[in-house]
Amino acid sequence: MTTHNIEITYCTQCRWLLRAAWLAQELLTTFEQDLAGVTLRPGSNGIFEISLNQKLLFSRKEAGRFPEAKEVKQLVRDCIDPERDLGHSDRPKPVDM
Repeated sequence: MTTHNIEITYCTQCRWLLRAAWLAQELLTTFEQDLAGVTLRPGSNGIFEISLNQKLLFSRKEAGRFPEAKEVKQLVRDCIDPERDLGHSDRPKPVDM
């Protein structure tokens, strides 16, 4: 049963709608059978937060950066299905030489 809801709150003043929409698309594609929906919520003052079932998963303000799609997918997976393999999103980044 798809009862999980994700909310992405983004700053309209900073024009972060496209970033939020792109992450929403990534999550909907990866977790299409697990999510009831992804809501994009306009905000202000530099906000960029991602919540799952009203639990904050990521805050740009707290982290001091934007999340990578891989990171968000892992955070969501860890909450809804910790045993799930995310394929390429679970592989470590190659080390630059």
